[in-house]
Amino acid sequence: MALELNLSIITENLPLLLKGAGITLEITALSVGLGLLIGMFVGVAKLSDNRFIRGLASVYVDCIRGTPLLVQIFLVYFALPQIIGHRIDPFVAAVGACSINSGAYVAEIFRAGIQSIDKGQMEASRALGLNWFQAMRFVIMPQAFKRIIPPLGNEFIAMLKDSSLVSVIGFEELTRTGQLIISRTYAAFEIWIVVALLYLIMTLAISRFVALLEKRFSKGTRK
Repeated sequence: MALELNLSIITENLPLLLKGAGITLEITALSVGLGLLIGMFVGVAKLSDNRFIRGLASVYVDCIRGTPLLVQIFLVYFALPQIIGHRIDPFVAAVGACSINSGAYVAEIFRAGIQSIDKGQMEASRALGLNWFQAMRFVIMPQAFKRIIPPLGNEFIAMLKDSSLVSVIGFEELTRTGQLIISRTYAAFEIWIVVALLYLIMTLAISRFVALLEKRFSKGTRK
């Protein structure tokens, strides 16, 4: 029996799927944005001369990278409310868990990027009268950022796909929206094809943007 594609179901539900895709992008952007801030500070902390600070940063990175994102989502949404005594909004739980997860991976990206800069850059900066924080802010970090653009792009793409896991707490991003439509229409083939295509379009767009950004920074460096 030949498989027929029901285009009417696709056209009828496409607006809902596009809305879900927009929510997925929103979760991803917020999570990676907050993860970028967390990762920057944790990455620098991992290079600290203070053993206690360096140890805390390492524990955070090891614990988060060593446990599944799905478990972290459950901990934030189901376990944390039992501790604080208040229910957490699914959107806040989704962004919070994904941000914490992204921060651990971004921390390692920043650490590697900073360590790739020649140590003489720091020594020269200190010789010019800059303190450690000024040297990191004005000399080391700008150079490191240019080198970590590709891995940061990969992290954004990975989080875009991993954000589908927040559907388990009932948050209606792209994957959850697809599930709800299928439960109503029973058109699993058509809906999952569209969902897959939307994820593919988003990841390709991000990949292209990162490539252009990398090219632009490379031109600036050569100048």
